[in-house]
Amino acid sequence: MFCAGVYGFVTRKNMIAMLISLELMLNAVDINFVLFNRYLYPEQQEGMFFTLFAIAIAAAETALAIAIIINVFRSVKNINAAELTQMKN
Repeated sequence: MFCAGVYGFVTRKNMIAMLISLELMLNAVDINFVLFNRYLYPEQQEGMFFTLFAIAIAAAETALAIAIIINVFRSVKNINAAELTQMKN
């Protein structure tokens, strides 16, 4: 799942698709936290709580990224990451 997210992030030019791929990578990491916690320490819940915290941070990051993408679209009328170099001028 993580490798699919990396592939999507590297190959996509659309910023929304890149954001979805980034979320896929974060979800794969969260699944690993839960699985390793259940395998190594089945009686403890630290991995579960850390995963809930990571999901909350990812939600805030997604909201901020979508706000940035909307502002980029309003000013440039394009959300392709390769063509955003014109904003530097």
